[in-house]
Amino acid sequence: MPSNPSQARLLYGFHAVTVRLKTAPRSIDELMVDGSRRDARMRQLLARADEAGLRVIELDDARLNALVGTHRHQGVIARVQPVAQPKSLDDLLDAVEGPPLLLVLDGVTDPHNLGACLRVADGAGAHAVIAPKDHAVGINATVAKVASGAAETVPYFMVTNLARTLNELKERDIWIVGTSDDAPRTLYECDLVRPAALVLGAEGPGMRQLTRKTCDELVSIPMSGAVESLNVSVASGVCLYEALRQRRG
Repeated sequence: MPSNPSQARLLYGFHAVTVRLKTAPRSIDELMVDGSRRDARMRQLLARADEAGLRVIELDDARLNALVGTHRHQGVIARVQPVAQPKSLDDLLDAVEGPPLLLVLDGVTDPHNLGACLRVADGAGAHAVIAPKDHAVGINATVAKVASGAAETVPYFMVTNLARTLNELKERDIWIVGTSDDAPRTLYECDLVRPAALVLGAEGPGMRQLTRKTCDELVSIPMSGAVESLNVSVASGVCLYEALRQRRG
């Protein structure tokens, strides 16, 4: 199938590009690299690209910086086509084997936070990440870089009405667990072996009131030090890995 230039986007950084090379090499239109870099990591990447028959273009650092608007590309940029993802949340849930585990982010607008949340969701085996269209950041080059490849492996659904989506998850017997500093019970008292959607709000404002009211249960993450709260990506990791611990136990 010929590539579609209008749909192409840029991935940068070794992690993100290497994951795409491993999982969907045919979706890469071309690879752009720093022509002056020839260390072992670059040689390994170029060997993979050669095996995949990719077109490789050598550019200087200034040209690479201009392409992605940052110097944090590590000398590696790929122009890629979208990878096929489930068309809808319903399609994904219909195909899930075992109890679903979902991460819901309400009000997370920082691309670095979203990228880190996707990375931890991939590590913990979450089936998808869900966010509202009007209170969230979409997938962009910064998100993909921070996610270190997880933006390619974890489905990310941006929904029009988050409360309605949560109610639809309830109809599938998925337990909606919200996190709140003032919750009466802790995360570690919650049953996460059953189908569950973990809901986290942005650092500071937290979940919106309607989202909070829609949850089946509110839990807190115990805090023993002087800091009052965790960054949303760290909190996501704590919650998702507690679910993973319970399910493996």
